[in-house]
Amino acid sequence: MPTTKPGVLVHKLSGNDVDRFTEVIRLFEKVFEMENFSMPDAKHRQRLLNRNDFFVFVALLKGKIVGGLTVYVLEQYYSEKPLAYIYDLAVDTQHQRQGIGNKLIAEVNLYCTEHGFEEVFVQADKVDDYALDFYRTTQPTAEEQVVHFYYTLGQTNNTFPDNP
Repeated sequence: MPTTKPGVLVHKLSGNDVDRFTEVIRLFEKVFEMENFSMPDAKHRQRLLNRNDFFVFVALLKGKIVGGLTVYVLEQYYSEKPLAYIYDLAVDTQHQRQGIGNKLIAEVNLYCTEHGFEEVFVQADKVDDYALDFYRTTQPTAEEQVVHFYYTLGQTNNTFPDNP
């Protein structure tokens, strides 16, 4: 595991941190090179932060956000322990490969362990070698090869044929 840049602090945002959450979303926009992105309104961002099934961790260096990670909590019916799904993780390009992403993952794993979660998981696209290489450095318990199917609503005809 890479050594983390000195001075980097990781913490979970609270419901009062809408401005910080906005900074994290802007970081995602920049790092993921999202074109034509439109920021959801502040009320929506506030609602997300106030939910019990969503949380955000940030990595701060000298008070500036240099990394962020979002998690959705999935309650399951096979177990009473929830699952944590890491939805997005990004580190500012100037601060990548300095252990910040690893520190974000480690803090989320610690938080979830302390709060009785069964598992933390994340998906990475097979074609995204950079992400795959990164997640392999975070000491995962296992790696699975899966295929995801998407149903984009309102853009295509998602009805089933009468006779398959």
